[in-house]
Amino acid sequence: MPLGYLCLVLHAHLPYVRHPEYDDFLEEDWFYEAITETYIPLLEMMAGLERDGADWRLTMSVTPTLAAMFADPLLQSRYVRHIDNLIALSDKEIERTKWTQEFNHLAHMYHTRFVRSREVFVNQYGNNLNRGFRHFFESGKLELITCCATHGFLPLMTVNRNAVRAQIETGCREFERHFGKRPQGIWLAECGYAPGVDEVLKESGLRYFFVDTHGVLFAEPRPRYGVYAPIMCPKSGVACMGRDHESSKQVWSAVEGYPGDYNYREFYRDIGFDLDYEYLKPHLHQTGIRSNTGIKYYKITGRSPHKEPYNPHVAMEKAAEHAANFMFNREKQVEWLAGHMDRPPVILAPYDAELYGHWWFEGPDWLNFLFRKMHWDQQTVKMITVPEYLDRHPKIQISQPSFSSWGYKGYCDVWLEGSNDWIYRHLHENSDRMVELAKRYFEDGDPVRRRALNQAARELMLAQSSDWAFIMKTGTMVEYACERTKVHVLNFNHLYDQIKNDQIDENWLSQIERRHNLFPDLDYRVYA
Repeated sequence: MPLGYLCLVLHAHLPYVRHPEYDDFLEEDWFYEAITETYIPLLEMMAGLERDGADWRLTMSVTPTLAAMFADPLLQSRYVRHIDNLIALSDKEIERTKWTQEFNHLAHMYHTRFVRSREVFVNQYGNNLNRGFRHFFESGKLELITCCATHGFLPLMTVNRNAVRAQIETGCREFERHFGKRPQGIWLAECGYAPGVDEVLKESGLRYFFVDTHGVLFAEPRPRYGVYAPIMCPKSGVACMGRDHESSKQVWSAVEGYPGDYNYREFYRDIGFDLDYEYLKPHLHQTGIRSNTGIKYYKITGRSPHKEPYNPHVAMEKAAEHAANFMFNREKQVEWLAGHMDRPPVILAPYDAELYGHWWFEGPDWLNFLFRKMHWDQQTVKMITVPEYLDRHPKIQISQPSFSSWGYKGYCDVWLEGSNDWIYRHLHENSDRMVELAKRYFEDGDPVRRRALNQAARELMLAQSSDWAFIMKTGTMVEYACERTKVHVLNFNHLYDQIKNDQIDENWLSQIERRHNLFPDLDYRVYA
């Protein structure tokens, strides 16, 4: 029997970015980059573990917006176009670098990765990566959980309980549509929790959720075992787990953590900005703007602008070393904790999924080494999922988690401040209006009006995405985030007026249905 457990969680999320009105849209690249650099490498890692008979556990939240994008035929076809473009570019790079051995080797590496990505995407998973995640979910090794429908930040939505319930319940229904059954757990967007949210989770049949460290440490009464055992919310009976700061920081910190090692690949040196414009132009967006290609030839090297060529063999050795170090630290941590607890400790280590592969190129390899070492090289710590732990240790302390998030300063500072506070009066009013519509037309049988009501619910949810407020705060792509918020708010208000006045413009309705088409089974009555 192990002395304790490690619960490793990856939060896989992207905002819903889909623009059929354009042939080519820059912000859609967020999705295509994530497929190539994060999601396919993770699926390939899981397939290798399955093939080699390793016993592993991983928890992943696949948010409803991300799952919708995986399943969308337009985005699927555009990804194939995207990866074909990268294959062609890497072909050119092989020729361009043929007299420079260290760069030529890397050009061949990227070409192989791109060709393999296309093979996995098209032939192995039929253009829909949900199928891959569902396979490992059904195998029992991967615990998939849901999220709020559009990653709405719930603590700032609690003024309207129906809006909170709609985000949560829609997230559960979409999860079931893509993965075959209701989820047991949920990743609250930005780990944003406020007392009472757990009662809504209970209504949707959810067993557990996660919070940042202080969400548990400031719980009432103070949890006996801190973040190293689940606690149970007193009114709902839903379990809550808090992040272990020590294990998290070892990975996510670019300064103190593994990703900052000088032998790892430098994220910020990409040929999309380094090479001659005319050479790159056939592979750029129609706007002609330079952008990341994913082809990067340098290692971090140091803190100065000087960068040296990347050596993938040295980087892999370093990833294996760091995986061994992480495992060793967890062994020592568990050995100490087990001596002070009456049950096996469980260490919760949550991360953004895109850290692995996109930001930290070697991240999926580090995970692969970690899973294999933990299976074959030690017996002190075993990987586990929250349902497995709860089933083995059902008696847990009753304690009320604290209001919290995992954002800067730990509360709402990121999503409610001077750059983005203007959005909330619109979101709150539109939430009230949506509840009004849902109750008034609950039994409505008019098919056009029902379409309009469902689209109104979509527009509201899209406006509620926490990503827009986050982008406004961080100062990147601010114009796009503001525009998205305004478009969805205005669309909702037009629909509200048309529904109330019984003057629905069916042609316009059809246009925005095609443009903002996520959640095809959305039922507006979830707001009633």
